Amino acid sequence: MTVRDVVVTGLGATTPLAGTMPATWTALLEGVSGARPLDAPWAADLPVHFAASAAEEPTVRLDELTARTLDRSQQFAVVAADEAWADAGTPAIDPERLAVVVSTGIGGVITLLEQYDALRERGARRVSPHTVPRIMPNGPAAAVGLRFGARAGVHGPVSACASGAEAIAQGLDLIRAGRADVVVCGGAEAVISPLPMAAFAAMRALSVRNDEPHAASRPFDKQRDGFVLGEGAAVLVLESAEHAAARGGRVYARLAGAGMTNDSHHVAAPDPTGAGAARAMSLAMRDAGITPDAVKHVNAHATSTPAGDVAEARAIKTAFGSSANDLAITATKSCTGHLLGAAGALEAAFVVLAVQHGVVPAVRNLDDPDDEVALDVVRVEPRHMAVPVAVSNSFGFGGHNVALTIVEAA
Repeated sequence: MTVRDVVVTGLGATTPLAGTMPATWTALLEGVSGARPLDAPWAADLPVHFAASAAEEPTVRLDELTARTLDRSQQFAVVAADEAWADAGTPAIDPERLAVVVSTGIGGVITLLEQYDALRERGARRVSPHTVPRIMPNGPAAAVGLRFGARAGVHGPVSACASGAEAIAQGLDLIRAGRADVVVCGGAEAVISPLPMAAFAAMRALSVRNDEPHAASRPFDKQRDGFVLGEGAAVLVLESAEHAAARGGRVYARLAGAGMTNDSHHVAAPDPTGAGAARAMSLAMRDAGITPDAVKHVNAHATSTPAGDVAEARAIKTAFGSSANDLAITATKSCTGHLLGAAGALEAAFVVLAVQHGVVPAVRNLDDPDDEVALDVVRVEPRHMAVPVAVSNSFGFGGHNVALTIVEAA
């Protein structure tokens, strides 16, 4: 069976840096930090009282009725999907050939907590009838699927912080298998709320640089002490190359391969050897039919945790061997914070733009590189260079590893 080429024709995002994909990309290249103090009264009582909250409220772009029926994560998903669809040129597509794969790592927890408070404080009759659709993990996918009338399938994979990348990998498979011609895929997350933040803080996963939030996310730096929680969404429109060509669609890049593995090591800690992550990268390259020496850029998952960043560096060295030192590495969470289930989708979009424009964003706050990393990490200024082939890494609690291979458009 002939493998169908899959291309990226649309991008959309709403992030801690900006409310659109182009503005987010510009801010990223300028090294802007999306981390900021939280002004909600509850934040002062937490060990960590800052986060990378969205730069633009999703309600700015949604009508009141739509916004009221959706959880905040679903609002983000719809906003990003609308932008991506418009960016793709609103392709004419038979609904039975259109699929949606939009993920979340945690889902509608804000709705869940708000409605529990309503039940406890005001009684059962005050619980919203929209509660179940707003808290279900497939809620972002369902909201986007309904938005576009997708009938080839609507899916919501959940694999913690690898969810957004897994959604893209699933979109790749759907088109290759001939089940869809166009797939709207990505991830969304909105959990900047007392319980999730207290829980992450209890795990010592979050940075505690309360006095300087902008300096808190520092991947690969010796002084890193945890990630910065972020929120938002990113969505990509994937198409078969034939479908995009037939309609004259603009192509950003080609999604050439994906690799997925699991560590089976620990529910929250990465395998320190990086073996599972290395296999995911190797599988993504093999799926794309390319060798390690062809890859010029890797967008690392690099959350700014002490253990995770070193494990990933080891994984990169294992997967790329002697070619590892020739890679331009970035870690864009240094600017955006960690969008959990949306992170992999956003970072894949960044890689698409890096390939298209020939520029690798710099890592912010990398003042004193960790000796155990020993890779060519781009810092201080973006690096302008040819990026014909790149890899985007995403890893998640539960041991999930996903790598995506993206190549320049033909």
